[in-house]
Amino acid sequence: MSPSHRVEYPSLRSTSAIFSSPHSGRDYGWGFLRRTVLDEHVIRTSEDAYVDRLFECAPQFGAAFLRAGAPRAFIDLNRSADELDPALIEGARKPGHNPRVTSGLGVIPRVVAGGRSIYRGKLSLSEAEMRIEKYWRPYHGQLQQLLTEAHDRFGEAILVDCHSMPHEALDPIARSGARRPEVVIGDRFGASASAAVVDRIETAFLNAGLCVVRNAPFAGAYITQHYGRPSRRQHAVQIEIDRALYMDERTIKPRPDFEDFRKLIEAVIAEVTEIGRALPLEPDARAALRDMAADWWSSAPTSWW
Repeated sequence: MSPSHRVEYPSLRSTSAIFSSPHSGRDYGWGFLRRTVLDEHVIRTSEDAYVDRLFECAPQFGAAFLRAGAPRAFIDLNRSADELDPALIEGARKPGHNPRVTSGLGVIPRVVAGGRSIYRGKLSLSEAEMRIEKYWRPYHGQLQQLLTEAHDRFGEAILVDCHSMPHEALDPIARSGARRPEVVIGDRFGASASAAVVDRIETAFLNAGLCVVRNAPFAGAYITQHYGRPSRRQHAVQIEIDRALYMDERTIKPRPDFEDFRKLIEAVIAEVTEIGRALPLEPDARAALRDMAADWWSSAPTSWW
């Protein structure tokens, strides 16, 4: 298995915004693949495939970008280190009421999408602890360092935690007759970020022509809960993007128009980084950034609508 994460810095950090992608890791080591009962395709179904590619341009706009190396099926970096599943890990203590652990989605997942079991039998507690020490702690240590650096430099930190969701996740909303949401913004119902920050992030996606909802069905998990401290000017916002917009969920391959959608997200990133910009841009430059999203959306394939 490869290193736990990779961080990409801009040549000059000019914004307090930080982007992270904890579920897009796809370094499936042979040792792990040999232990799972799933094939190399099914094991990827809970992965936020290609989200790191959508947001990898963040350093061009002065923001640091942290991406996972280890895959979510191996260790879930958006869970607390103590969310151990006794149904999978021999010797793990039974947790209190925790629906994520009960459903098999603890820090060491027991299942992938569709509730399909990853292993036959249990893992040892020492195996679970090794994964946490080698992958979870380095990732979160790096994330905390990025937040501390941003706070020291700009007096605030804005964490944008980037994810993807299955297209079917929002079927209930689509059946209600409303336009199907394409982006879900999670701020734990206002607990993890200030309203002003969340409003501006939402506006960036709306300016790109995307349909946005908040906190339903995804309000944010461990990362937003743990790092979101708006009273201390440390904001954490989770972003969920409909996978069908940029990839074929059945084959887990990018759509032919993937690069067009990536450029659309690039315009969103440009706007979001402006929220935490140290030195405000001149009005003409700020207007140009707003126009980027409109220009890219006007040329987007109609299949996105």
